[in-house]
Amino acid sequence: MSKTAKIYVTLKKSVLDPQGNTVKHALNSLGFKGVQDVRLGKYMEIKLNGETKSSVEDQIRKMCDKLLINPVIEDYTYEIEDE
Repeated sequence: MSKTAKIYVTLKKSVLDPQGNTVKHALNSLGFKGVQDVRLGKYMEIKLNGETKSSVEDQIRKMCDKLLINPVIEDYTYEIEDE
């Protein structure tokens, strides 16, 4: 059965986000004064086959731990949808 995994990667709270700060300052300069903080991240969609949700979750965790994220500075969450 085909499934789509939606993976959200963000910097850990303890890691500074200079790109997010740049966006925050740009938004403030454009008049969006209510913006207090901006944190940027990555979004990925991966389509894969798996018999069970737990087997797909296991694959996603392994992909993230081995390649898709830097576990020293990044965290991730994911959602799995049936096709």
